This record gives sequence, C-alpha cells and structure tokens, in this order.
Amino acid sequence: MLRTRQELEEIEARALAPYAMASRASRGRRFPEPEHPMRTMFARDRDRVIHSAAFRRLEYKTQVFVNHEGDYYRTRLTHTLEAAQIARTVARALGLNEELAEAVALAHDLGHTPFGHAGEKVLNELMTPHGGFDHNAQSLRTVDWIEIRYPNFRGLNLSFEVREGIVKHSHFQQRPAAQEFDASTYPCLEAQIVDLADEIAYLAHDVDDGLKAQMLSVEELNASALFRESAAAARDASPSAEMRVLRYQTVIRMIDAMSTDLMSNLADELERHKIRSVEDVRKAGRVLTSFGSAMGVKVDEIKNVMRDRLYRHYRVSRMTEKAGRVLAALFETYMTEPRQMPEHVVARAERYGEPISRAVADYIAGMTDRFALDEYRKLFDPNERV
Repeated sequence: MLRTRQELEEIEARALAPYAMASRASRGRRFPEPEHPMRTMFARDRDRVIHSAAFRRLEYKTQVFVNHEGDYYRTRLTHTLEAAQIARTVARALGLNEELAEAVALAHDLGHTPFGHAGEKVLNELMTPHGGFDHNAQSLRTVDWIEIRYPNFRGLNLSFEVREGIVKHSHFQQRPAAQEFDASTYPCLEAQIVDLADEIAYLAHDVDDGLKAQMLSVEELNASALFRESAAAARDASPSAEMRVLRYQTVIRMIDAMSTDLMSNLADELERHKIRSVEDVRKAGRVLTSFGSAMGVKVDEIKNVMRDRLYRHYRVSRMTEKAGRVLAALFETYMTEPRQMPEHVVARAERYGEPISRAVADYIAGMTDRFALDEYRKLFDPNERV
C-alpha cells in the first residue's frame, strides 16, 4: 500500500481534533512550490529541518556542559530530540498535528549560539548597539535566510505555521521578528506545547546530567517535591535496583508526571473555554498551555533548586565566564577587521546590503563550541596555524 499526500491529508482530517492545525489548511510557503506527492506540508518541513546544516551543528553546541567535558552529557541536539519526543507524545494524546509539533520542536533552537545561554547573553550584549540578539528570532533567520539549499530562493521555505511557531516561542509580543505573524494573536496549539515540552526536557535531563557530573546531590534535589516524589516512586517500584537505574527511573517519572499534567490541564482548558477551532486558539487572548496549579508550584520549586545548585555551580560559572571572553574577543576582532571571517560571509553581507555587525552575529551564532574555541586559538595563539 502506497499512501499519497492527499490520502494522508484525509487521514488527518478524520483523526485530528477540531482545534488542531491540519496540513491542508496551512497558509503555505512564502515562495510557492509544487506539493510533494507523498508527504504532507508539515512532514516536509520537519524533513527540511533535519537535513539542514544548522541542525547538524546542534550536536556540538552546549546545553549546560561544554561538549568536550564528556560524551555522556546532553548537547543542544539531544535536548532538541528529547523536546521533540515529548511534544509528539502530547500532540498525539490531544489529537493535535504531530508532524507540525515535531517540526517546530526540531527547529526551535537552530539559532542558538555556542556555549548555551551564556553565549546568547554575551552576544546580545555585544549586539545591543546593533539591534540586539535573540535566539528565537535567530532560529527564524536561520531557516529563512542563512540556510542555502535551493536555487530559486534563500532559506528552507518552511510553512507559515512552522515559521510562526519558531518565532512565537516563549514571550514573543515585543519581538520585532514576530510582527510579520501578527503579534496580537497566539500560535496554534502545536507550537504552544513546544514551549512546555522544551521546559520538561531540560528540567529532567539537567537533573540527570547534574547528578552524573556530581554537581548536584540527591540531598539538594530532595528540596524539590517533584524530584522527591519521583525518586520515592522509583525506589518503591525497584527497591534493589542500583543507583544508576534509580536515577534513570526517577527522571522518567519526572517527565511522565509533568507531561501527564500538561496534557490533562490543557484538555481541561480547551473544554472550559470552549475551544473548537484553530481560530479560537489564536484569539484566546493568552497561551492555553500550562501546568495545573499544583504541578506549577512543583516546577517552580525544582527550577529554583536547579538555578541555585547547578546553573550557579562554580564549574558552570567558569564555563560561562570563559564563553563570554571567547565570544567577546571573536566579535571585537571580526568587527575591527571583517575580512578575518571567510570570504563568503563578508561577500553575502555586501551583496544584500546588510550591516557587518549582523553578519558577524550570524557567523558567531552558527559556530559550534569547538569551532569557536578553534577560531579563538587561530586568532590569538601565535603558535597556532591559521
């Protein structure tokens, strides 16, 4: 049996909830293209993201721990895959479009700098006189402009809904790049659930990585009811299991507890506010996805523990400061003499009349951790080959 795109769209129409975003109802692409005979609009978007250079580079971009500190720790790529898995699960349970949710989740961090949020903070400070830097807007710029894959247009030419979901990730009303998509309306539910799938993924895997790195202790994490209850359930289910297995089982239960609460609370919200269409979602006046009140308190609690005990740990602080020095030095050097960047970077800025500051930000944001460190050595170590 070979299913055509039209047949897949018919299956969607029968299976999706009325408030879900159907592929055939998409507002389409900026540059018209023939439809694929056997892939829906959003499946094609997902595939384009996965095959992009920016997606591959996520493998060597920091989540919390710099890549060379160990192969075990999550990278921006593994975080993205974990967030996408959670988004698919939530979408499936609520009758939403899994392919759209997955496409947004896979693309949401494409514009992230090397060295995680530390890198973004530094680059934003450096770019403040030049319009600032925001990784959500940069993710959209990456798929719209920086990726070069097609002969007749720049970018990946993704659908309106995926592009909107990328830039309306998190707090978007004041984001200039969101104005194209009418910042007074909210994105479809498939994009909204990505925000919390992202949160669920990073909270759970940062607990796992923090324990593995011995930068967090069970005693510290026991200040969080979410961790404490998940760990107790894991011990009760497998009292003789080794510590490593108990850690995995605790993290699994944390993900399950948060995901289940998100699904249940969103289902209640949709019923309470009589959400019956995508237009109802867009005009709801607020984000509809959230944790229930009890889980919301627990999530805030573990965020506080992670902030105080992991994200402010002296080893993370050292990495943050190091990242700041590296990126600041690269930025200042490229701004002083742009031709220390590859020729095509400078030529593209000149061809399209872009300020050199934006070209520098694009170039730095696209770097992996190790590439940024290599560039730093090549520029500043006299014994390093250029």
